Amino acid sequence: MTGSISGTWQWCRRYITFPLIVAVGYIVFVLFFNENSYSRSAMLQEEIDRLEAEIKENTDTMVYYNNLSRSLDTDPATLERIVREQYHMQRADEDVYIIE
Repeated sequence: MTGSISGTWQWCRRYITFPLIVAVGYIVFVLFFNENSYSRSAMLQEEIDRLEAEIKENTDTMVYYNNLSRSLDTDPATLERIVREQYHMQRADEDVYIIE
């Protein structure tokens, strides 16, 4: 048993040096405890992906409403259709029944 411990101690003294301990300590600090750690980077990347998806969704919505606005400015039939559907407006001689 003492030979095993002695052999392990000699191996440690030969291969585990102070610069190696410092390098391993630095790598552990950078990966886990630093302000720019891996876990923080992963969390920030996840937030970036979420915000990019939200930007895409808002851009698509903006394009839809810009096209609708342009259509309402130029096409009276579209304007009448939107007003009748969304605001339940009618002409004076019409009866409108809303079925939901």
